Amino acid sequence: MGILEGKNVLVTGVLTDQSIAFHVARLAQEQGANVVLSSFGRALALTKRSVARLPTPAPVIELDVTNEEDLAGLADRCQEHCSGLDGILHSIGFAPADALGGNFLNTTWPDVATALQVSAYSMKSLTMAALPVLRQPASVVGLDFDATVAWPKYDWMGVAKAALESTTRYLARDLGPRGIRVNLVAAGPIRTMAAKSIPGFEEFEGVWAERAPLSWNVDDPEPAARACVALMSDWFPATTGSVVHVDGGVHSQGA
Repeated sequence: MGILEGKNVLVTGVLTDQSIAFHVARLAQEQGANVVLSSFGRALALTKRSVARLPTPAPVIELDVTNEEDLAGLADRCQEHCSGLDGILHSIGFAPADALGGNFLNTTWPDVATALQVSAYSMKSLTMAALPVLRQPASVVGLDFDATVAWPKYDWMGVAKAALESTTRYLARDLGPRGIRVNLVAAGPIRTMAAKSIPGFEEFEGVWAERAPLSWNVDDPEPAARACVALMSDWFPATTGSVVHVDGGVHSQGA
């Protein structure tokens, strides 16, 4: 039996088979879970294409976390494919181009607001939308990038990740009495489609190549995906409000 045997898991953010979210979905299925994916807009076609590469075909429901109608209908759409949810992967992030690339001092509020809503507030929006079908206990896991320091050219996305970390702690506080755990996995840099939109991504690769005690493979999303699956399982029953670092150890090293 796998560690997610009999559990139902909603996975957001699958684009290509290089996505961390794709490997979470794959591993979750291999560990016995029934997986439902979500996507929307132009990404929907990419998500449906990636489903064919999973061990078992999975349904894809439409969800834009900035759309109140989509959020209001999420529980019903999930129930079309499962009786309730035991786990959620939040793999959602976006910042407009002007909010990245060294433009920190000149970024306007509308672009900052977009980054914060999509990348941080959506953790709360998604969790609350799914609350009617979240079982007790259940586990919500988000994907993070260490927000304790300022990274080159990451700019307002770094601020959004800091907000995501704080949002996770408050969700953990308020949902803990319901038996719902909320945690983050802070992965090192992975060459995903999302990473390609970050100007100067190669600078992150250089940092990890020099400073990771365990070394780091930017083409391997599986270590981060394994951590997500483990946090969704019953093996972490008393862990919530935490950031689990899966970055080869870079977060622990000085400059």
